[in-house]
Amino acid sequence: MTTVCHEESSSMSAKQDYDCVVIGAGVQGSFTAYQLAKHNKKTLLLEQFVLPHTRGSSHGQTRIIRRAYEQDIYTQMMGEGYQLWAQLEKEAGVTLYRQTGLLVMGPETSGDYPLVKNTLLKNKVPTVILSRDNFHQHIPNVVLSEGHGALLDVTGGVLFADRALKAVQDQFQKLGGVIQDNEKVTEIKPGPVVKVMTSGGVYQARNVVITAGPWTNKLLAHTGFQLPLETVKINVCYWKEKTPGTYGVKQHFPCFVVTGSLESKEHIYGLPSNEYPDLVKICYHIGSKTDPDYRDLQTDTSDIDILKRYVSRCIPGLVPEPAVVESCMYTLTPDRHFVLDYHPNYSNIVIGAGFSGHGFKFGPVIGKLLCELSLGEVPSFDLSSFKIRRFQSHMKSAL
Repeated sequence: MTTVCHEESSSMSAKQDYDCVVIGAGVQGSFTAYQLAKHNKKTLLLEQFVLPHTRGSSHGQTRIIRRAYEQDIYTQMMGEGYQLWAQLEKEAGVTLYRQTGLLVMGPETSGDYPLVKNTLLKNKVPTVILSRDNFHQHIPNVVLSEGHGALLDVTGGVLFADRALKAVQDQFQKLGGVIQDNEKVTEIKPGPVVKVMTSGGVYQARNVVITAGPWTNKLLAHTGFQLPLETVKINVCYWKEKTPGTYGVKQHFPCFVVTGSLESKEHIYGLPSNEYPDLVKICYHIGSKTDPDYRDLQTDTSDIDILKRYVSRCIPGLVPEPAVVESCMYTLTPDRHFVLDYHPNYSNIVIGAGFSGHGFKFGPVIGKLLCELSLGEVPSFDLSSFKIRRFQSHMKSAL
């Protein structure tokens, strides 16, 4: 294990000195800390809540994994993402991914569907284009809307999210990494050595990575900076099968994304029945604005009304009323693309934020990229789409 001698901090006890402090132990922070530990950096991973918890954006049993995207960069990043997930499965000795395929449906000649189709084919991702004639043979019990196309991203599937988070945190600790949960950051003092104060102690490090999801701006305020982020609450809905098993993983029912529908221009997505017996997870890919510290005060259910209409029309084997509703949060950027960049004023503070409801599957790749930025290395992917400077017109300094 490599340690850095901090002359400025000789009065601090050795256990409080780190090469890097990562703030926020969701999927992005956990993979970043794991990558830093793999590079023999003495790393502390801080989390404000007791682990595991359901307060942020990384909890829950399942997430979709896919290469189906409108933009090449995401499809290409996920090429490596699948390899890194497989590597973690091997290291941890646990299954984290189940291949189900991902069904993409949407207006055939407009919106996101033709972009997704083009990106998959251009990047030679195994893809099956379904015709209206053979759709029901492959996908029974789903109505394909008039004028809609359908394709299958063959490598798509389900990630076991809670299990994945535990696996990467366990591997981080096996590499000598330290996790301190139930420690809320109360102050960040930038400088050549960054001082991070929490409810439980004071830590110092040459480098800090902020991966705090909905709490990112509350932390950045300590550094006199704000990003144009908006936190929304998502109603995670589970719908009961009229006949058990109709849409189950064992029946090879795929995950799905609807890029546009009669009910809404926003995406609707679903996963086969798995974690709750006979319940299919179907959600609306947007929610209503909320304060992360008071998430449950947001009680808007207009998204559920949209989902009820969609389920009733297109997925007739489900009872069109959610049986279980859970909560999650998205942290949105104005363009729904990530932030992976240095703090504009402090090059030893790296920010990973704004994952906009589609970041979980990228965890291993984002962890690697944020680690590379923190170490001053050239990132393995072109990060120009994820730079802070694109928000010039949106940004304001914190008072």
